[in-house]
Formats: sequence, structure tokens, C-alpha cells
Amino acid sequence: MTLTLVWFRHDLRIDDNPALAEAAARGAVLPVFIWAPEEEGDWPPGAASRWWLHHSLEALAAALGRLGAPLVVRRGPTLQALRSLLRETGAGAIYWNRRYEPAIVARDAGIKRALREEGVEVDSFNAALLREPWSIATGTGSPYKVFTPYWKASLAAGEPATPFDPPQRLNAPKGTLRGVAIGELELRPTIDWAGGLREAWAPGERGAQEALRTFLSGAVAEYAAGRDLPGEPLTSRLSPHLHFGEVSPRRIWHECAAARGRTRAPDAGASIDKFLAEVGWREFAHQLIFHFPATVTEPLRSEFASFPWRSDPADLRAWQRGATGYPLVDAGMRELWHTGWMHNRVRMVVASFLVKHLLLPWQEGARWFWETLVDADLASNTLGWQWTAGCGADAAPYFRIFNPVAQGAKFDADGRYVRRWVPELAALSNRHLHAPWEAPEGELRAAGVRLGSTYPRPLVDHAMARARALDALATISAEKTELARRRDG
Repeated sequence: MTLTLVWFRHDLRIDDNPALAEAAARGAVLPVFIWAPEEEGDWPPGAASRWWLHHSLEALAAALGRLGAPLVVRRGPTLQALRSLLRETGAGAIYWNRRYEPAIVARDAGIKRALREEGVEVDSFNAALLREPWSIATGTGSPYKVFTPYWKASLAAGEPATPFDPPQRLNAPKGTLRGVAIGELELRPTIDWAGGLREAWAPGERGAQEALRTFLSGAVAEYAAGRDLPGEPLTSRLSPHLHFGEVSPRRIWHECAAARGRTRAPDAGASIDKFLAEVGWREFAHQLIFHFPATVTEPLRSEFASFPWRSDPADLRAWQRGATGYPLVDAGMRELWHTGWMHNRVRMVVASFLVKHLLLPWQEGARWFWETLVDADLASNTLGWQWTAGCGADAAPYFRIFNPVAQGAKFDADGRYVRRWVPELAALSNRHLHAPWEAPEGELRAAGVRLGSTYPRPLVDHAMARARALDALATISAEKTELARRRDG
């Protein structure tokens, strides 16, 4: 019987798993997971991601066990582990689903080349994206740097491939293979800080399916209008499930098409389109990181390499702790610390505050998000931070500086979000909740708020910070103008 090793990575599911489906079609299957964080370059999984991975692996192992093919877990180095498994089992092939992070692309190419030279059949598949990063290009063959034309081109390319059905049974090799227990990987924190994550999430394929089903049966109808309201449960919360491959974008696409056919809500079609465009933004991010791998640490727009960022550990720490004195910013950072996630509108506000109000490098924010987000995806994280900093693809102009008070008043008008995550301000009126320093002393006293004691004063004045950020932008704009003058003169 032909035996194929299926190397699981960011595809921790049974449904629509091309590598698993193709291996099962050709014979026996040995599912394998290899823990080798040192092979991920400068971006091994952060603490929140490791917590999620532990539970997702447990869910995957249980699902594979029910199908008759237990998951074998090994430690890296990966090539060494795969060679050992080939010798121990006599398997003739290894299949996996592709990843697109720069260090992983290089690592996988080396593994594929080495194994093929040794006579092993090796194949990889697309399980993470609607389109491969190289399949959508401009008329000149270059990658898109602006989202809207990219997404239009992707939609024009036709329906994504039909998802693979999950196997009902897997044939496994006879005998027992040695492996390590998932708990031995020590992915969970030694000091249990993950209570909020446990309350908020159900990692694993079943949790992903339930989240998608819940969203498409309810909140999706209001998504277009309500997705910017952090106090309302109107987003899908599928991002960590997508990152770890517990649900595929193809399955999401086809389930959305089915939901469109079922719904009678007048605005549901537009909301589904808007939601799918957000899936498209993730696709765009992966296209960018594949074609511009240096952007994980360097700005896509080269003039920002000379931007005069500040270094201020105290300001950075206040931002990380949710102690900036701006309630919407602090609410977002506290939600992140407690749940490993943050509403997308608030992500933009807190990111803008770091890079524009505090003039701290976007790379510092990207690193903090990488450590604390359960959906820490290198492509999306890089695109989001460079977008906010004005130095990346399709970027918001640097001179667009979010006013955190105005953002709070507009998108959290009733204060539900801030009152949940900054409870020391809960008794303030809506009028002063987003700018407590403007509240009369009597209102502060009645609400139990003592600025500088129970809640911090603002780290920086908005008007001053805006002027400082624009002055910083002017330095690189002047430099760019001078370089152009010299080049053309």
C-alpha cells in the first residue's frame, strides 16, 4: 500500500485540505506535525499564537484519530525529522500545503529540493488562499500595490476552486510510531495568563465552523454598516481560524455564496460582498509579502527609511499597557491583552496613535501585535502596520492622523466598548467618556475618576502630536524633493 506523509502546518483542519485529500486518494496516510520555531527566522510564533496552536493541535489530533490516522508530533529540525519518518515507515511521498512567509518559503524550497534529490516524491498545494500570490498581476506582469484593482482582477478571474470534501476515513500504516505529546512542546504559558483567551475562543476546526455558521446566520446581514462599531458583535472573528488554517478561504467563499442565496435581508448581499472584500485584503497581504519579502521589517516606500522616529521606552510601555490617557486607545490595548484580539477599527486607531501621536516606529507595534494577537499573521500584520504608517502598499497618507477622541465619539458613541475595557471611566457621561480631561471636576469626582491617579492624563496633546508628526513627514518629503531635483537636474 502506498504511504504518504502529510505534513501539517498552518492547515490544521480536515475539510478542504488538498494535501490530505490527495494523499488519502493514493493510499495510506501518516499525518505529521513538526515543531521547529527556530526555522521561522525572526518571526517564531508569539505567546498568544503558541497558546492557540496548542489547542488547535489537540483538536486536529482528535479529529484525525477519529478518522483512523493518529497525528505524529515530532521536534525539528524539519528535514531531519522528515527523513527519520521516511526511514521508519518506508513512505514514498511527502505532501504539504504551502505557506508564504519569506523564511518559510526559503526553508520549504530547500526541503523540497533535498528530498527530491533523494528520490522522494514531494508535492505541495494551495490550501491557504483563494488565489496563489503569483496568479494575479497587472497588465505589465508586476504585482499589484493597490488593493482595489487587485481585488477587481481577482474577482474577474472567476470563482475560486471548489473545496475538497473532508475524508470520511483514513488508512493509516500499521504499527505505532514514536512521537512527543503535544503538551511536551510547552506551547502554553508556564504562568497561566490565558484565562481571557479561554473565555473568548474555541480553537480548532469545530470552533471555526461554528464561528462561520454563527456569523452567516446573523451578523453578516449588518456587517457593512456595523463592522466599524467595536461595541457590537458584528464581525466574524474568523481571523485566528483562518491564520491557523482551521477553515479555508475557499470554504468561506462558497458558504457566503450559499448564504446569499438563502437570505431575504435587503442589505445582506452588500454586506457579504464587503465581508469577502476583507477576505480579499488578506489575499492582498499575502501577495505583497510574497513579492516584497523585505517589508516584514523595511518600509515598502523607501523614503520612509529615513523617517525620524523617536525612541521612548516609557511611552511604548504606556501604549502596550493601555495607559495612554486616551480611552479608545486604552480600551483596544486592554482588549488585546485580555483576549488576544482587537476590533479592526480600534486596531487602526491604536496603530495610528503609536506611529503618529508618539512617533514610535511601526516595527515596535508590529512586534507587540505579533506577541499578543491570536491571529498574528505575518502578511496581514505587516500590511496593516505599513498601511497605518503610510509607508506601505495602498497606504493611508501619513498626514491622515486619527483623532482618538473623534474616533471614539463616532464609532463608540454610547461608550459600550470603552466602559467594558476601561471600567474606571464607566460612570462618566457619554459626552466626556472619550476625553475625560475635559469633564468638569464635579463630574469626575462623582464618577470616582482622579486623573493622574485612577486613570492617566493623556501622554500627549492631540494638536501638538499632529503638528509634530506633520513636521516629521516634511523632513522626508523635503529629502525626496531634493533627491528628485538632483536626479533630474
